[in-house]
Amino acid sequence: MLTPLNNMSHTEDKGKVGSCQITDIEVPSSCLPIVYSPVYNITFMGLEKLHPFDSGKWGKVIHFLKEEKLISDGSIVEAREATEEDLLVVHTKRYLNRLKWSLVVATITEIPPLLCLPNFLVQRRVLRPLRTQTGGTIMAGKLAVDRGWAINVGGGFHHCSSDKGGGFCAYADITLAIKFLFERVEGISRATIIDLDAHQGNGHERDFLDDRRVFIMDVYNRYIYPGDGYAKRAIKRKVELDWGTEDDEYLQKVELHSEGALNEVRPDIIVYNAGTDILDGDPLGGLAISPQGIIKRDEIVFRAARRRGIPILMVTSGGYQKKTARIIADSIINLRRQGLIGGNEDGEVAEECVGGVPLVMSSSDSSPSSVSTGPAPNTI
Repeated sequence: MLTPLNNMSHTEDKGKVGSCQITDIEVPSSCLPIVYSPVYNITFMGLEKLHPFDSGKWGKVIHFLKEEKLISDGSIVEAREATEEDLLVVHTKRYLNRLKWSLVVATITEIPPLLCLPNFLVQRRVLRPLRTQTGGTIMAGKLAVDRGWAINVGGGFHHCSSDKGGGFCAYADITLAIKFLFERVEGISRATIIDLDAHQGNGHERDFLDDRRVFIMDVYNRYIYPGDGYAKRAIKRKVELDWGTEDDEYLQKVELHSEGALNEVRPDIIVYNAGTDILDGDPLGGLAISPQGIIKRDEIVFRAARRRGIPILMVTSGGYQKKTARIIADSIINLRRQGLIGGNEDGEVAEECVGGVPLVMSSSDSSPSSVSTGPAPNTI
């Protein structure tokens, strides 16, 4: 049960974005740049209940947005699973091979019983959903550049770096999205990560430790996981919070430092890690922010980005209470009401929003007529 699926080389070589092509997918203007797939949700014999994370929250967010008539099945973009070729843009082959051991996945996801399952089941039921969310973040990055904003209803695996996972984060989707944009989209050469999950984002921090193109602002509870002192060296604006920090202090600091970060360095893209584990009562976050405070926080960040005309990609990251799905949905609805994100004004639904095709394909499978050689309007 712990045997790897195959014996791929353990070389540390990573893929080059230049060796891949982003397929030229038309995204009609009637589609909202909101990315999701039903595959995001993890359900397997109740094992997902052994971790405090609500592994079905992403589908619940979509359900609430449909109830409020903000979206329909045909008006959002369906995420596609990140392929091994995609993942090798950042991850080492050695790390991806290690995920073929159930024990490793059980450790990363903090679900011990997974180590007793055959790895093909772990791949299908646990890692495939996480790879699909990772693909969604990459897709949403390109959409944000084209539309000015995009939201991946999943993703935000900020504890995973190129060669190490942890904290329920098996793939470095934030790093991947930024690397794809740097290498594949003309005019994107600087990025700012605004990480407002309750936990330190040590994964992307380790990946961009020596990369001056990436400015990292991180606001987190100083006393909780991961406490990665080495990764903290990458943080340009570090805001460490105390146990039980409440709305007034928190929102003041978020606004002050978001404005300060964007005034200090003007990026070409903002990646906003919008974890809801800051919510009062969260078993892992240790902060005391109200639902209204979370909604206001997201509004502050989007307003700062939109006022400056900087594209923003939002991922939803952590959040360990059942009510976080409702709060995420309410926040997206508020962003729409405030005019900070666009809507499907005419109500038209385009079939092209649904399904899609793989993010990248090897050069042997591509044809000149179907492969984009650079950025194109309204394509991902």
